[in-house]
Amino acid sequence: MELYGNFKGGECEAFGLPKTHKVLFAEVGKDFVDFLFHILSLPIATVIKLLTKNGMVGCLGNLYSSIEKLDETYIQPNQNKGKVLNPKHPASSGAQLPLLLSDTEAVASNKIYMCPGYHRNASHDPLAVCPQCDKYMNVEINCIVPDLCEEVSSGGGGFVKGLVTYMVMDNLVVEPMSTISGITLLSKFNVKEVGALEERVVNITMAEGLKLLQASLQCSTVLTTVFVGKAGASA
Repeated sequence: MELYGNFKGGECEAFGLPKTHKVLFAEVGKDFVDFLFHILSLPIATVIKLLTKNGMVGCLGNLYSSIEKLDETYIQPNQNKGKVLNPKHPASSGAQLPLLLSDTEAVASNKIYMCPGYHRNASHDPLAVCPQCDKYMNVEINCIVPDLCEEVSSGGGGFVKGLVTYMVMDNLVVEPMSTISGITLLSKFNVKEVGALEERVVNITMAEGLKLLQASLQCSTVLTTVFVGKAGASA
């Protein structure tokens, strides 16, 4: 991913808007856009678990803790706290979710279970009850998953098409990269000379993925906050 902005700060006559550290936009490929879009498919409980309760803004962390502490005697017999605290992740998330999940969690989310009678029912939850025999569907069966790497390379996986460059703004507005969109953006931020923009190449790891998720819930200067720092975001 290539970031464009003012990373040195200070006076910059050709860079009209910010005289401080700021990411203007990022030039990215399909994989990063898919990752951003997949964030919207994450269950709220998964977001809280990923960011930890203390990292959440508002009261959802307290709600999560309340369920954790609630004694099992208050839970309905056909329910369990794990369904709420550790919801299954969407099967369509493909190869992008490992940016946020451990390899173990990613593999576990693809498991499928049936009842001992092998009735025509399947579930991702081994504690689900078969509607035909009322037994737990805890018999793991093979799940055939297409080669995700092959799908992504051919442009068949994820949300957006490959072989296209995308522009991601500091506030996570996403649109296809084009000459018109680039000129419009430079004009909007009063950038008088393209040469005034500095370029920085960054790699996205699990740590950055978590920071992007947290920043997207807390501010409107996500790229600056994650890749430049709080000083630039707050200026």
